[in-house]
Amino acid sequence: MNDSTSIRILADASVAPLVRRHLSRRGFLGVVAALGAAGVLTACSPGGGSAPAPQATGGDLEKELSVYSWGDYDAPEVVKAFSDDSGVKVIMDTFASNEEMIAKLVAAKGTSGYDLVVPTGVFIPQMIENGLLSKINLDLIPNIKYMDPAFLGRAWDPKNEYSICKAWGTTGFVYDKTVITRELKTWSDFIDAAQNEASGKTSVLDDPAPLGGIYYWANGIDWNTTDPDDLDACENFLVNDLAPHISAFDSYPGGAAIPQASHALMQVWNGDARIGIQESPDPDRWQWVLGAPDTELWMDNWALAVGAPHPEAAHAFLNFILTPDNQLAQVDYIGYDTGAKDIRAAAEDAELEMLDMVFFTPEQIATMHEGKVTEAQGRIVEMWNKTKAAAGA
Repeated sequence: MNDSTSIRILADASVAPLVRRHLSRRGFLGVVAALGAAGVLTACSPGGGSAPAPQATGGDLEKELSVYSWGDYDAPEVVKAFSDDSGVKVIMDTFASNEEMIAKLVAAKGTSGYDLVVPTGVFIPQMIENGLLSKINLDLIPNIKYMDPAFLGRAWDPKNEYSICKAWGTTGFVYDKTVITRELKTWSDFIDAAQNEASGKTSVLDDPAPLGGIYYWANGIDWNTTDPDDLDACENFLVNDLAPHISAFDSYPGGAAIPQASHALMQVWNGDARIGIQESPDPDRWQWVLGAPDTELWMDNWALAVGAPHPEAAHAFLNFILTPDNQLAQVDYIGYDTGAKDIRAAAEDAELEMLDMVFFTPEQIATMHEGKVTEAQGRIVEMWNKTKAAAGA
């Protein structure tokens, strides 16, 4: 059962408002810079660096399971089916950014009450090092055999001791063809339209890294650059050239902005764009564009929070959700590739809609690049804050 009413605020009161106000979806840089706490994880680590041994042994399931994840990120029918089959009540709580999730876990010091959390891959090493995650007992998850090996053993957790791929996606933009009548193909086109037809009707992701990515990707610069000259040029562009044309910083335009046509040009993640277009009363009005010539690739992962009070139920849920039928239902609902083996063929056989926004060709994937945590993170957040101030956000 997806119990959206069971929302718990467990972050320290002095931390949570600051996180919500200053941070956004993807990028460890936010929690470091906005909290002014490069050592926040180390200072507040509940475990001091090494995670405890797996807690689950295959015993009786607990009566509840607490999942802390991105908004609307699981098919309700899958969650309900697990509850019906197991008798376990699933309580869903949501966060808007990795930073918010990490801050809650840090502040709770192992007593968050959450069982499963869904961090993006780049954050996992820091979470492991600071004792925020427990090891997963893979013996209790035989259905991991249904995962595509290409999405296992990633650099942040080579043996999948702490994480299993939940979904991956990318970044592009959507535009209103009744407002922008020419074809847009690239980030340079996005910038030009934002400064012309869509001026004052453009939104960007409320996230520091992909905001800067617009400039770097349009100009052929590595978006993980730490070169001061690159950072200066990016800041000048964002604050002086782009900000005057931005009307919103919105990480989920698919939820309202696209269906309500409140903006003409929106930077957006692919699955959210798909949802927005599907929910629009006039889907043909909108055009999705994969960011080009380069763009982002991110992967979210299931992980077990340290101190998880319901480890048996958490493992049972993971094993349940990895079955092929449930993975297909997840893809249909969230619009992201879950990394399951042969999931694309299954989706095509099931005739799911708009699969070109879910699955990508090898040539397209070659243009996608993962973000990194670098020494430039604080500067990136500063640029994000300055851009929002310049835009009047």
